[in-house]
Amino acid sequence: MSETAPKKTPLYDEHVRLGAKIVLFAGWLMPVQYTGIIDEHQAVRNGVGVFDISHMGQLIVEGAGECEWLNNMLTNNIEKLDVGMGQYTFLLNERGGIIDDLIVYRIGDQKFLLVVNAARTEEDFAWLQKHLRAVEAAVSAAKARIHNRSAEFGGVAIQGPRLVELFHAVFGAHKEPPARNHIADFPFEQTNVSVARTGYTGEDGIEVFFRAGDAVKFWNAVLKKGKPFGIRPCGLGARDTLRLEMCYPLNGSDLSPERNPIEAGLGFFVDLTKPNFIGRDVLLKTKEIGPREKLVPFRMKEKGPPPRPHYAVFENGEHIGEVTSGTLSPSLNWGVGMAYVSAAHAKTGAQIDIEIRGQKFPATIEKKPLYKKT
Repeated sequence: MSETAPKKTPLYDEHVRLGAKIVLFAGWLMPVQYTGIIDEHQAVRNGVGVFDISHMGQLIVEGAGECEWLNNMLTNNIEKLDVGMGQYTFLLNERGGIIDDLIVYRIGDQKFLLVVNAARTEEDFAWLQKHLRAVEAAVSAAKARIHNRSAEFGGVAIQGPRLVELFHAVFGAHKEPPARNHIADFPFEQTNVSVARTGYTGEDGIEVFFRAGDAVKFWNAVLKKGKPFGIRPCGLGARDTLRLEMCYPLNGSDLSPERNPIEAGLGFFVDLTKPNFIGRDVLLKTKEIGPREKLVPFRMKEKGPPPRPHYAVFENGEHIGEVTSGTLSPSLNWGVGMAYVSAAHAKTGAQIDIEIRGQKFPATIEKKPLYKKT
């Protein structure tokens, strides 16, 4: 198998068996849909759905000195994490641009799990290794180590309002899922799996990580136990519509090495009180003078073709920005999206136009999230 050949998750054969439509995503052969994007989307909003997230990267950082070093690599403050806690954070370049957005969990006194985006796993690992070597050269006492364990593990995301019922069915009625943004190990058959209370859909949910060899067993157990709750296996299509309704950014679309977290409206996950992290000076300046552009959510005002990435955004005939994500929202039945627009025009309630195939369609800049549960 060459380095450029598409990769398969441990669940690939199960997706094929279930009749999934397979697409190439971030170098992986992944299911985009099974029964249909709308059906899978509504299953997550109203019941429960399960996604294969085995393509996501899992990096382990451990050893003496790892906390201080890792805190200098990430924007959020990991010193605030007790064992079993996690937080959303960013890995930045020297220009303050976003290399990756990720979740970091403290899984031991001197051990951290980083769950990173599939398309960025190798780049993240190389970036962290490079900076760790630089620290080791300067401080001979540094004993932090980083391991790329991605190939050894699989993962699924179980999402939806019936999550707790399904959790009890899988792990036992006497067990409770971890608190939000916490991680814990649970016994499953003859092994243990790691369960994190998080997700990318706006619904209650968990992400479960296990050894690659246990993937098929766990996936099929979840589908079997989830039948009474209307479970659906879900693909990348529903993942995208669900996250976009909540205005959760997608790395490579809404986030990039040319954009910083303050421009993306995600300054909450940046701790500028920390004395040092890569990109801090740029973010301090951005906060001081204000970003040139801002990422805003919008909703179309007319039924028509849905917005898509790279469509131009106008206000009163003036070109003010570009769409980064767009879709037809299954929950709202309207076109929705996110766009970077010049800061002067980034006002909630502003009336804008999206140019679609040479024609301008009216839209409104909205508050986050676009979808609100009733």
